[in-house]
Amino acid sequence: MKTSTTMILAAAVLALGACNKKSTTNNEASQIQANAENQAENVTAAGENEAANIMNSAENKASAIKNETKNEAAEIKNEGANKAAAVKNSASNTTENKSK
Repeated sequence: MKTSTTMILAAAVLALGACNKKSTTNNEASQIQANAENQAENVTAAGENEAANIMNSAENKASAIKNETKNEAAEIKNEGANKAAAVKNSASNTTENKSK
């Protein structure tokens, strides 16, 4: 009986040892997987941040171009209005001079 009890205990200890090895291996595999997932999330986040920065930069450039062209258009309109006013004034002066 003592021999079989000793054998059973020895088998139990060996089984526990085997479980610990699997547990260590499983923990290592889980850690590797968790690290890979974290790295993937970091890459995704970095890509999304870079894309957002590019979009913001593009929007800022687009706004600057819109403002520049609006200002240029306003200058052209003002210049045209001034020239038209000068022509009208010149025509009015000519008409007044002829009527005198």
